[in-house]
Amino acid sequence: MAGYAAQVRAVGRLPDASLAGEAQTAAGVRRKLQLALAGIWLLDAILQFQAFMFSKGFAQMLAGTAPGNPWFIADPINWTARIISEHGTAANAVFALIQVLIGLGIALRPTTRIALGTSIGWAVAVWWFGEGFGGVLNGVASPVNGAPGAVIIYALLAVLLWPPRRERPASFVAGRFTGQAVAKTLWLVLWGSLAYMALWPATRAPKALSGMISGAGSGEPGWLASADNHLASFLVSRGPVTGVVLAVVLAVIAVGVFIPQPPAVKAVLWLAIVTAAALWLAEGLGGMLTGSGTDPNSGLLLALLALCYWPLVSRSHPAPGSEAA
Repeated sequence: MAGYAAQVRAVGRLPDASLAGEAQTAAGVRRKLQLALAGIWLLDAILQFQAFMFSKGFAQMLAGTAPGNPWFIADPINWTARIISEHGTAANAVFALIQVLIGLGIALRPTTRIALGTSIGWAVAVWWFGEGFGGVLNGVASPVNGAPGAVIIYALLAVLLWPPRRERPASFVAGRFTGQAVAKTLWLVLWGSLAYMALWPATRAPKALSGMISGAGSGEPGWLASADNHLASFLVSRGPVTGVVLAVVLAVIAVGVFIPQPPAVKAVLWLAIVTAAALWLAEGLGGMLTGSGTDPNSGLLLALLALCYWPLVSRSHPAPGSEAA
């Protein structure tokens, strides 16, 4: 009887051990993804220290996001650009320092939450004043030019990678703070929006894709410019069809996380990573190698986002005597 009771107690501890193992795995994976996000923020800071950013060209680039937007969006952008133009050195130094602090703050455990919270506020501000809401409101947004704006994906990643006080049950890291249903809904909204924008004239108009990609290759190193130019040439007469195909692929990715079978979800996430890599190439790696790029653009961030939804592997530790039970 005593042996049987011990076996029952061991079995009773199994669920707790399994949950502890899953939480430990989720925390470890989340930490690695947080460090990857921190690295991208530090990369942004390095790009912000480029000589171009301290010139009037940076302010002009910001002002270029205003045309076509509603006046209540465009006027603050133009006002901000004028301030930066008049105080370029000081303003840009502050911008770069903020990004350094965000990156280091996320990388250091004691300040992770503070830095992630700061990054959300900073990302929303830059999405407005620096990216003009990614062109979503003026009709120029396209998955191929970085829509809906790379910086808003930073904010989304900060929410999904937030270290929770108490882990919620979810089969992937992104759902451990918000809950699995909310995380999947956010994925659907983002990728579904990209699929919808792929059908806009900015993507589907004749030669729109070709011109967009060839423009992204301008100023890039020869190997990257050559790759973008070859791709642009291939799409000269295939732009509208390619836009439809891209929209279908993005729609499949958007709904794919709702498939209940983990192997199928992994296949969809692999498709998301490959698509993100293709978009990143079409974006000219965000112009990082031109001397005037402010960030790696959306492709790299979409790939990191896909890893946040990768199915976790449970790592349980059996209680003593559980094998016998």
